Amino acid sequence: MTEGPFLVVGLGNPGPKYARNRHNAGFMVADLLAERVGDRFKSAARVKADVARGRLPLPSGAPGGPSIVLAKPMTYMNLSGGPVAGLANFFKFGIEQIVVVHDELDVPFGQIRLKRGGGEGGHNGLRSISQSMGSKDYIRVRVGIGRPPGRMDPADYVLRDFPPAEAEEAGVLLERSADAVVDVLIDGLEKTQNRYHTAN
Repeated sequence: MTEGPFLVVGLGNPGPKYARNRHNAGFMVADLLAERVGDRFKSAARVKADVARGRLPLPSGAPGGPSIVLAKPMTYMNLSGGPVAGLANFFKFGIEQIVVVHDELDVPFGQIRLKRGGGEGGHNGLRSISQSMGSKDYIRVRVGIGRPPGRMDPADYVLRDFPPAEAEEAGVLLERSADAVVDVLIDGLEKTQNRYHTAN
């Protein structure tokens, strides 16, 4: 892919009540990426999002990676599209420059999948973005949280924190998801898919 800039959106729900929920995996990955670019999230009230900006380091640790705008919509998940469309309009991002990081029930816990376009799989945040942008053709970094056990309602499952027994593996998953964002921006989608889809 090119040197950017790119809009990287982590999905979640705002507020401390939701901070460590499975559904906030996108926010957690965005926080890790903000550390990597050396910026802190600041409120962009006009577009109802928290935003950080910078240039990602290359995998070698050298400077000169892609320039990114990181965003965490400060609406609730099902209204994420408004902030994404507002940021895309303000910074003049095309749909091909947008990467969305989100939790994914249909990917086993600990695994990562990437794709461009396609269905939203019942994910309200993705549905809102597709509607607001008028396109589904953005890249998704899908952070696998797996299906709920037994007969637990998926809505309850995603709004629970990663349990202590999964804490270490969840931390690794989030770091690898941040790596996947960097890789897809530097190496492109197909090469990054091959790397992550065969590694799991």
